[in-house]
This record gives sequence, structure tokens and C-alpha cells, in this order.
Amino acid sequence: MEILIFKTNVTSKRKVSKVKRLLTSVDAIKQWNFDLEDCDKVLRIEANGLNTGYVESLLHTAGFHCQEMDY
Repeated sequence: MEILIFKTNVTSKRKVSKVKRLLTSVDAIKQWNFDLEDCDKVLRIEANGLNTGYVESLLHTAGFHCQEMDY
């Protein structure tokens, strides 16, 4: 299990609901959440063997910015 952390521009619960369908459709993702209070609107994902580029691409296709963060 690995933890991936991304900076996003998902700024509201309404926007989270748009992304929810995409994230829940990926079998490798076990859990995910957004911290909308953080200035970086952080997306945290627990997954097995998930490529960070895939997550970034997935959110980009939905119209959102998503960039992996170093931690």
C-alpha cells in the first residue's frame, strides 16, 4: 500500500462529487480524501501500484489541475 498526495484546484464539495465517480472507478485506489481547508486543496490517495501520472491525467480529463506533491 502506498500513499500518494496531490495538489489540486478542487475547491468545493460539489467539485469533489464530480471527481468521486472517477476515483471510485479505479480498482487500485483503496481510499481517498480531499482536504479542502488546506491552501493546496490536497487529494490523498491510498492505493496499490497506482501510477501518479494516471491520477493527474484522470483529474485533468475532468477539468481539474492535479500535481503530485513531495512529502
